[in-house]
Amino acid sequence: MSKEVELKLALPPEALPALRAHPLITAAPIEGADGVLLNTYFDTPGLELRSRKIAVRIRKDGTRWLQTVKCAAASLGGLASRPEWEQAYRDDRFDFSAVDAPEVQQQLESVRSRLAPVFTTTFERQTRRLTPAPGIVILAMIDEGTIEAGGRSSPICELELELVSGDGKDLYALACRLASDLPLRPEDASKAQRGYELYQNLKPAPRRARPVALTAKTEAREAFRLLAYELLAMWQANEALALRLDDPEYVHQSRVALRRLRTLLGLFRGALPKPFTQAWRARFAALANGLGAARDADVVLDTLLAPITTQGPVGTDMQRLVAALEARRDAERVSLRHVEASADRGRAQLEFAAALHVLKPDAELLVAHVARDAMKRVRRDARDSLAEAAAGDVAQLHRLRIVLKRLRYGLDFFASLWPQKVSEYSHALAELQESLGAINDAAMGNRLLGEVAGDDPGLAAARAFTAGWHAPRIAQLRARALTDADALLGSPAPWKKGSAK
Repeated sequence: MSKEVELKLALPPEALPALRAHPLITAAPIEGADGVLLNTYFDTPGLELRSRKIAVRIRKDGTRWLQTVKCAAASLGGLASRPEWEQAYRDDRFDFSAVDAPEVQQQLESVRSRLAPVFTTTFERQTRRLTPAPGIVILAMIDEGTIEAGGRSSPICELELELVSGDGKDLYALACRLASDLPLRPEDASKAQRGYELYQNLKPAPRRARPVALTAKTEAREAFRLLAYELLAMWQANEALALRLDDPEYVHQSRVALRRLRTLLGLFRGALPKPFTQAWRARFAALANGLGAARDADVVLDTLLAPITTQGPVGTDMQRLVAALEARRDAERVSLRHVEASADRGRAQLEFAAALHVLKPDAELLVAHVARDAMKRVRRDARDSLAEAAAGDVAQLHRLRIVLKRLRYGLDFFASLWPQKVSEYSHALAELQESLGAINDAAMGNRLLGEVAGDDPGLAAARAFTAGWHAPRIAQLRARALTDADALLGSPAPWKKGSAK
């Protein structure tokens, strides 16, 4: 068995000539012969290997046929280390005797007779051997081609950096150097994963935040790294999907990931180097704001205009207002996919992953202490914002919503520390956030529709009608939100000292 350590990067096809002409690539010697690789992936009719996270393929490389078995592995910022078994493929039959992981071999043997082709990948590969520093050897493999399954196809345009000698940080360092000149972004989805999705004709679901198991004795910076890697994976997955599909939820979840990352940095600020926290909080805020325009237009269309237009026939001015906002939304989506904007987000993903990889632990500080102190601090901020909002400060109502969002994200991050106490509190917090979110969406939507309406009297009238249509509901939500917030922030907190497991 060999261990493959690689960093997979995606790029738009129009950037391939610049990649091939990059000085780091052109100065590197050729490794092997450039050529077309033909790959066929096999599984059972019920896709049992996929469910077990095993991939089996045969590859034609020139005149040679190779059999490869791979097992899935967690990807951290695009960096993956997975077991791999490769050998000659002879006599049109699979041979799994060289697979020296007994459980994997047993699973393969149990399905051998039922294996059949599922999908193919065909791509041209150019390989260069890079030695960025003494003792460091990295293969740079440029792949261009297609994935084909069930009469459908999807393009391949990737750069894989495979570590021959050195450390993972060396892969990140090279990737960041290339990304300073090229629109590269880390890609967690393997060719096999994409092939299966194509075979099943699945539209990938948006990647949402997933729980991370911590204990009270987890070292604080290690806890931060675990949580940050999960959010980085969430951001990367949704970013990749948003670049090729129009589902607004991809953009929304990309923005949520960035906001969660910013909150995570704030909660762990006492455990992290100050320059690290300050730099990345500012950068994540700017990146999230860059996604805001497209997301805001979708929210207004869905939550403010659709409830009116789906009730029955509406006037011409309302139809024009909807069309104008849809045009703005579409323009913002195009802007998000612009090569320069995408490249900026890809660089940030790579540089943050590189920073996480080298973040050194601090054994004296445990996550239990960080969690309690951080949550107490956020709840104190929420109480201050509530007091000012109750006194009539409209701006503080918006701040209360933001602080409560930080409180909820914190509960999600640290839920495994207080498993018996979080559920009820978190549920009440989610309902309160829903109300405050609706209030904020109405205010934001009124401003956005004002921009879209401009000096057009008909559009301005449709905007005013929209605000009036929603006004009674928003007034009720506002009155109830203050009462609910007071009750929640006055109730016992799940992070009371001594409750962590």
